Amino acid sequence: MLSVANKLLDSWNRDESPVADMDSIFAWIEELNGSTHVKIEEIPFSKGDFWFYDKTRGEITNKKKKFFSVKGLSYRIDDKIIAEQPIIVQDEIGFLGIIVKEIDGILHFLMQAKIEPGNLNGVQISPTIQATRSNFTRIHGGQMPLYFDWFKESKKHGIILYDQIQSEQGSRFFGKRNRNIILLTSEDVPVFPNYKWLTLGQIKKLMKINNLINMDTRTVLSGILTIFNGLNEKLLENDFHDDAFFHSIFQKDIELRKIAFSMLNNYKMYKDITKEFMSLEDLPDWTVDNNGVTSAKQADFDIRYYAIEIEGRETQIWTQPLFKAKSTALFVLFTCVDNGVRKFLISLRPEIGCFDKVEFGPSIQIANSADYDGNDAAYRLFCENDKGKHFLVDVVLSEEGGRFYHEQNRNVIAEIEKDELPLSDDSLWVDYATLNALISNNNLLNIQLRNLLSLLDWPKEE
Repeated sequence: MLSVANKLLDSWNRDESPVADMDSIFAWIEELNGSTHVKIEEIPFSKGDFWFYDKTRGEITNKKKKFFSVKGLSYRIDDKIIAEQPIIVQDEIGFLGIIVKEIDGILHFLMQAKIEPGNLNGVQISPTIQATRSNFTRIHGGQMPLYFDWFKESKKHGIILYDQIQSEQGSRFFGKRNRNIILLTSEDVPVFPNYKWLTLGQIKKLMKINNLINMDTRTVLSGILTIFNGLNEKLLENDFHDDAFFHSIFQKDIELRKIAFSMLNNYKMYKDITKEFMSLEDLPDWTVDNNGVTSAKQADFDIRYYAIEIEGRETQIWTQPLFKAKSTALFVLFTCVDNGVRKFLISLRPEIGCFDKVEFGPSIQIANSADYDGNDAAYRLFCENDKGKHFLVDVVLSEEGGRFYHEQNRNVIAEIEKDELPLSDDSLWVDYATLNALISNNNLLNIQLRNLLSLLDWPKEE
């Protein structure tokens, strides 16, 4: 495992490879965007013949009663109504997986150029496999997802570097989770059309481009640094170019980890959370009609119905509802260097669809402008620094295009001084070793925070 860690850092430090240089990667994406037939059309519900609004149950469903449904949900904390909104109910665990292989002495990641119906720019770089249970049980009648057997029989094919069941967006899904898995193999791996081997450095470089690396790739890669857990840092010290980040990964502050777990457990133990399904028609301030489901207030989405044609997928023509975004979200992760150790400010984030009441999320998590709170100290500090001067990362990236239409968020990692921001009761400065301990468990870091962690990079050695 030690040699894998060294080679991971080497791959991270390479944005060129003998397999593909950056120019050829961009040409590949451009060619696929130009040659792949895609047609996405918003249509009324009455024009479809598979999905429909079931007035008896008060939900959007389909003739097979499979895949997913959209229901109304009421959410209370300590008997106070926090939200009442539509939510996606998809009671299954999907696969998000990446195959890793050493090629010419360099670790490469097998990535897919994939078009989802909700993507606003066509092709996005996706994991090796991105499949719901409905996909790999073939309920839709389509082909079996490529590489499925590699992950189903992963122990036969190589070494598992990371394997956790993690949450999706708690503001949109009811308890939805996916299995995030990274598989290292030495076997010959077939490379099908729309797939390409990339180094970690190339993926990191593509992450700096708006809406190019999809959400599923980001969540899988957020767990890759867990391979450092339990390793002797002295044997890796020379492979790092950022001392503060190095010390953060190998920090042995066990008490800090205990505090983080206690914060989560206290919330889960003492907060009275109530969630009740209700008819979409009974949701206050929401209207159900032939156009979809529409909010009368400043919600960050409506629900619309689409006719979809995308060439090269397991199923190529279908219809489905999508949550249509009305604004751009803002996710900010504050970071500082504290006594030579890089720290990150995380906060407890309860959400309406959260699988287990609460997860840690980023320093700032704002779904739309209606949620901006001028009295929030973290947001005020962000606004004061919103010139890019202290930003390590500032990129707009898409949410999951299989359920959301043109939904994107601004992701910022901002450097501050630790004493610039008073610490609230629900926030905590942590090192990366603590983040690794949390992400090594299911459902403790939300997808917004995991996506931000995947964007972390460090300067290359001059």
